[in-house]
Amino acid sequence: MKLNTLKPAEGATKARKRVGRGPGSGIGKTAGRGENGQNSRSGGGVRVGFEGGQTPLFRRLPKRGFSNARFKKVYAVINLDDLNKFEDGAEVTPEILKDMGLVKKQLDGIKVLADGTLEKKLTVKAHKFSKAAKEAIEKIGGKAEVI
Repeated sequence: MKLNTLKPAEGATKARKRVGRGPGSGIGKTAGRGENGQNSRSGGGVRVGFEGGQTPLFRRLPKRGFSNARFKKVYAVINLDDLNKFEDGAEVTPEILKDMGLVKKQLDGIKVLADGTLEKKLTVKAHKFSKAAKEAIEKIGGKAEVI
C-alpha cells in the first residue's frame, strides 16, 4: 500500500451538488433560490439576528448584571516536566521559555503547574506558581521567584 494509491471507501464520498446546470438537473434556472426576493439575489440575505425591522430579541431582553470576563487574566501554563529540558542550575525566565518554544505567547503572564516531576535544580522566574509546583521546585533545592 502506498500513499498515492489510497482511496476512500466505496460510498464514503458523494459528488457535490452542482446547482444551476440546465433544466434536466432539477436545480436549474433559479438554482433552488426561488423567483424573487432578497435571498434570490447575489449577495442577498440579512445579518444574523435580523428580524425584518422588528426590534430583535437581543435588544428586547433586559440587560442585567455585570460580567468580569472582560477583565479576566489568562496565563500561559508550563508544567514541571517541561522544565527538565534545562541544564542543572539554569535560570528559567519567560523570555527563554518563549525562545525555546515551550510557550507560544506570554498572554498575561506565565504560570508554573506541578504536572510531572522536576529532576533538576533550577531558578524559575514566573508570574505565578501553583502551591505544589513551588514546593516541588524548592524541595529539590531550586528557587521559585515571582516576577
